[in-house]
This record gives sequence, structure tokens and C-alpha cells, in this order.
Amino acid sequence: MYDIGTRERAVALVAQGRSLSSVSRETGISRYAIRSWQTRIEPVERAGKPCPRCREEPGPPQDQPAYAYLLGLYLGDGCISAHRRGVYFLRVVLDTAWPGIIEACEAAVRAVRPDNSVFRVRRQGCVAVSSASKHWPCLFPQHGPGKKHERPIVLEPWQWAIVRDHPWEFVRGLVHSDGCRVTNWTTRTVAGERKRYEYPRYFFCNKSDDIRGLFTDALDLVGVEWTTLARGGAPFTVSVARRASVALMDLHVGPKC
Repeated sequence: MYDIGTRERAVALVAQGRSLSSVSRETGISRYAIRSWQTRIEPVERAGKPCPRCREEPGPPQDQPAYAYLLGLYLGDGCISAHRRGVYFLRVVLDTAWPGIIEACEAAVRAVRPDNSVFRVRRQGCVAVSSASKHWPCLFPQHGPGKKHERPIVLEPWQWAIVRDHPWEFVRGLVHSDGCRVTNWTTRTVAGERKRYEYPRYFFCNKSDDIRGLFTDALDLVGVEWTTLARGGAPFTVSVARRASVALMDLHVGPKC
């Protein structure tokens, strides 16, 4: 017998487009069992707090710092896909090189929807932190058909209010998804001698003009100076290189871990 979490995870893998055979090999569960769960498994009904956006007077999520962080992760590396009976899966795909970010993502998902289960789906080189709920589109109205960089991405007023109150959490989520901290170097001639100098720098890369704009708007809120770099003629990269701004980023974001 398999518990409901194991069943949901197996069905979620198939829903992502995986074959029954590959899911069976990964989980050790027979193809017959997985196929039967696709038609018989029922979403677990949990008694808990209702969605804050579905109340008679809609409000923000209770844990707003966690939501701001998760919003940044979702805009960078997340997606929402429809399942059966009005249930949606939130997935944030993260590199296995950063176990601390995977833990932080899972904690944020649990904080935003404490009555829904959270599970991890391992793939080659990455982990998808996933959770099923009927209310993910309520909480992330940016959900829609197609790739994010091919459609408008605009925050709702209530989302922007959360970002204004918790800008660093939002910046951290975006950097943890599509950003990095690197060490650049250059050489200078001092007193006739060529010397190498190293300095830290932050980059954020995203093809969506709207998402990059949200990132730079948040940087403006916290007083971080930034510039835009063009890649192949397109301004896909935001750079933070000034010493005072890097120091602020180090204090509130830091290297990935």
C-alpha cells in the first residue's frame, strides 16, 4: 500500500509529460498502479484556512515575507499547471547545486499554503519543489498560457504592496532563481607594474522585459544602483557592480548556497 503523498508524486510526474515506464523506474512503483491512480486518485480534502484571495473581502497571504520570496522564485523559475478537478500544481525548478535555496523554497511554499502538502521531484541536475492546490492561480495571477517572456507580467496592486513592504525578500527570490553573485577581475598598471584586481558583482538575467523591470523597481526601493547589459543586442542582464550597492546585496541576499 502507498500513502497519498507517494501516489500524488507519481501522478504529478506523469502529468509533467513523463512516460509511465520512466516514472515506474524512478519510483519503483508498477506501471499498472500508476495508471490506476491517474483515474482513481482523489485530491486530499483538508480542513484549514481558506485562500486569502477567495474571501468575501480578499486580503494578502498571512506570511507576507514568505510570499514575497516565493513570488520572486515563481517569476524566475516557477510555473503553474492545471490538473484535474480544478487542482493546480505549482512547480519551482531549482539547481541541485544550491540545497539551501531548495530548502528555503519549500519552507516558503509551506508558509504560503500551510494546509497543502509539498514534495520534491528529482531530475537530472535539478529538483522541482511542487505543491497542489486549487488556489495557486489566485495567489499568482501572473499564471497564464505560454512563456512568461512572451506575455505581459504585471503585479496586482495587492502584490505590489507586499513587494513595497518586503522588497529584499522579493529581490532575494529573483536572485535565487535567475541571478548570481560572481567575482570579476581586471588588471591595472600601477607604478609600471601590471596588477590584478578582483571585485564582486551581481547579475540577474531574464528574457522578460516586465520581470527585469520588477527586479529593477525593487532595487530602486532599497537604494541599489544597477545598469543593464545587452547580450546579442538584447538587454537580458541587470548588473549591480558599485561597491556600496554590492555591499547592500551582500548584507541582504548574499551568495547562493
